[in-house]
Amino acid sequence: MVRPPLPEEARERGRRLGELLRRARGELTVVQVSARSGVPAETLRKIEAGRVPTPAFFTVAALAAALDVPLDELVLGCGGPPLAAPRELTA
Repeated sequence: MVRPPLPEEARERGRRLGELLRRARGELTVVQVSARSGVPAETLRKIEAGRVPTPAFFTVAALAAALDVPLDELVLGCGGPPLAAPRELTA
């Protein structure tokens, strides 16, 4: 099965996400963030470079937690809509 190409809007969101993560990383190295998050260093490099424009949710969540950046800040920084308040889960 051939995947259709991503629209330019999705690619741009990926570039913005990479930039936000790179800025949030500050003086930490890719290896340090990788160790904190459990995300492979090469994956983080690719996300920061915009080569993975649609990383998996749990990858982004792990990076956000490791960098102490709220997910809604990443969503807004990438041009997405504000996140709704979480609903209570029932068992």
